[in-house]
Amino acid sequence: VQLQASGGGLVQAGGSLRLSCAASGRTFSRYGMGWFRQAPGKEREFVAVISRSGSTTYYVDSVKGRLTISRDNAKNTVYLQMSSLKPEDTAVYYCAANQGALSTRVNAHDYWGQGTLVTVSS
Repeated sequence: VQLQASGGGLVQAGGSLRLSCAASGRTFSRYGMGWFRQAPGKEREFVAVISRSGSTTYYVDSVKGRLTISRDNAKNTVYLQMSSLKPEDTAVYYCAANQGALSTRVNAHDYWGQGTLVTVSS
């Protein structure tokens, strides 16, 4: 599966953005999907994941209540709605697909998009 992330940009603290990740192919619903991020000088980290059906989601504690992951299997797209953004949310955001059991681990994901930069100014 090929993934194409979009929607990043520059936003002021407290603002909102919606990231999208479009997947190619007909088997999108077979993958658990996730969003990860990597800030300059830091390792890539888990942000949120969603199960194949969309019924189960997990979030890193630092984004709970502010970021929401969702998916539309008919459109082969996963979203990350971001609100109440903080400067510490600044990072390149990556979407990823996981063929196995739903996981928050970076290395459990088999396919990755190219990343989209989110910059939150204070």
